[in-house]
Amino acid sequence: MKAKLTVIILALFVISCGDDFTNLAPISQRNVDNFFTNANDFELALNGAYSALHLDGMYSQSLWVMFEMRSDNTDQGPDVTGLANELAVIHAFNENSLNQFLGDMYRDHYVLINRANVILDRIDGVQMNQTQRDHIRGQALFLRSLAYYNLSLAFANVPLILTEITDINQRITQSNRNAILQQVALDLATAEGLLPDAYPAGQLGRATKGAAASLLGKVHLTLGNNSEAETVLRRVLTMGYSLVTDYADLWGVGNSNNSESIFEVQYRSGGLGTGSPFTNYFSPSPLLQNGLGNARNRPTEEMWAAYEPGDSRRDVSMALTYVNPNTNAVVEARHILKYRSEPFQNNDSDINWPVIRYADVLLMLAEAIGESPEAYGLINQVRNRAGLSPIDANTPGSFEDKLLQERRVELAFENHRWADLLRFNRAVPAMQELGLNARLLFPIPQREIDVTPGFQQNPQ
Repeated sequence: MKAKLTVIILALFVISCGDDFTNLAPISQRNVDNFFTNANDFELALNGAYSALHLDGMYSQSLWVMFEMRSDNTDQGPDVTGLANELAVIHAFNENSLNQFLGDMYRDHYVLINRANVILDRIDGVQMNQTQRDHIRGQALFLRSLAYYNLSLAFANVPLILTEITDINQRITQSNRNAILQQVALDLATAEGLLPDAYPAGQLGRATKGAAASLLGKVHLTLGNNSEAETVLRRVLTMGYSLVTDYADLWGVGNSNNSESIFEVQYRSGGLGTGSPFTNYFSPSPLLQNGLGNARNRPTEEMWAAYEPGDSRRDVSMALTYVNPNTNAVVEARHILKYRSEPFQNNDSDINWPVIRYADVLLMLAEAIGESPEAYGLINQVRNRAGLSPIDANTPGSFEDKLLQERRVELAFENHRWADLLRFNRAVPAMQELGLNARLLFPIPQREIDVTPGFQQNPQ
């Protein structure tokens, strides 16, 4: 990321944080300095950091393109013309460094990182209640960690920027994935100690102690630190989360922030500019009242076949056909069901995005422990809800095969598949089964290479 871009990002931070900021003109470092005077200013700035999760380069678009469509779970669908080609080439591993979705992802994750850094650098200079200070700092560390975790998976070699950038001439260098994740692990351990177990009503969606611990467990697994992952994930088991009884009750507008939810990106419809686009992106047009479905992120045939007979999750997660409400004709079209709703208007739904669920934690803990009766017991908690019989060491296949399979069908279309394939070293063979030659890293956006001396492009 170039230093000049960071100044633009700072301006975006200022603009996004509310009316108190928009009254300050011109946008400048002095305006930011003058803004942070009390606890409410930091709460407003923190809201600005959370709002970055809605950006196109984050959960609203680029992440499902790069972490689901990249994998064997989904593809673009039959349309590969125009802008749709930018999606199709990602699934086919033919994207280049000018791809829009990669550029958006890189830019918007650094928008969030800079917003978090501004908060972290300035919060000790303002008088406020210590508990409130701890909660704000913990949330900023969690959000920055989440951004760096995603960037490390996608690009591996990116700048590790931990302080606010105020000098446009500041030198920026690349760090490798291991160094980034080690820093993220330190930050999440700190965040876990600062964050509460829960927040008062009306503050749903904020990062909690459980969110920090769960992401920390995932980071340790990615680093190969299974023992450390086991320790932290066992803590999450004591934090009051539980599987909902019916898998179907995880999805739909009325089921957000349930007992299984550890961290969700919160969306709110109603023409406020805060609604989610997933229903429109993933649904065939005739299924929506406004007819504005795009049918993107289409489940592959292999995804449908991955479910065992009798697995109740399949027909909750996806469908092969739909009934055209205008003609009553049955139309063949694979599509995702998890994010179905009736949007208030185009790309304006109340459907949240689940980032971390308790089922993910159970399966991660099984991974950390390794093959054992206890690990199978954790996997079987998830299988039992799906109506499936238990598995054990005598069930055909390696432990990793069985665990990766369970993660695939339990967490389908939730942005976990590409990360799982990388962590289990299965990306290349999984893509070969689709006739694709996998690349393990995305190209770093060309604009970053062009303007930053010494930046190295990822192998193509």
